[in-house]
Amino acid sequence: MFKIRVFKATEDPSSTEKYFMGHRNVLKSYGVDEVIAPDTSWFNNPNVYVIIVESIDGSKVYGGAKIQIKVPNEMLPMEKALFKIKPEICTLVNEQSNNGTAEFCGLWNSREVAGWGIGSIFLVRVGVARAGIAISEKLKINSLFALCASYTLPIAIKTGFKQHTTLDNGQGFPYPTNEFRAYIALLDDTSTLKNALIEEREQIFDLRSHPHQTRTEKGPKGETEILYDLTF
Repeated sequence: MFKIRVFKATEDPSSTEKYFMGHRNVLKSYGVDEVIAPDTSWFNNPNVYVIIVESIDGSKVYGGAKIQIKVPNEMLPMEKALFKIKPEICTLVNEQSNNGTAEFCGLWNSREVAGWGIGSIFLVRVGVARAGIAISEKLKINSLFALCASYTLPIAIKTGFKQHTTLDNGQGFPYPTNEFRAYIALLDDTSTLKNALIEEREQIFDLRSHPHQTRTEKGPKGETEILYDLTF
């Protein structure tokens, strides 16, 4: 059993630091920590919300992600990552910004999760994605961007995102290095989730209605209990 909790980055500095260090360690394990320069400026950004996966007592952090709301004169992480190779990314984001947009980014899970079995990596990633989409309504976000790896793109699509191919012809971008591919995904209807799988849509709507609950989640190889605390 583990907990998925949401908080504003500026309001829980200790947990923000734990999330950051965990993500940093994962990047090191892939050998890309020097390519993706460590950036802690968002620690003090009131437009960043952290979704953290932790033990019930809060002593261990197993993964997470963050949502950064787009505001004028401030690039989203995705814009910063792709601007040099595809400056049109800023136009794409700005087209959505008038109605409220944000980026779901920094998704990671610890190696410890991989050792849990029962498809726990899948459960962690899907649980975090559901939580992020569920809180979008409260944050007044009408659309969400994500820069996905090949192994996270299917999860994004399950939960209502669509791969956006205008800028890359569906081939992805060489990011963070030429050995990896990153794909733009866009969820353009956070209120209706018309493209999400029916079961995903139902679970996300249930989290919106009941942001503090314990659910038994089923993964590819079994199930586990997840305490959702989305009452920030």
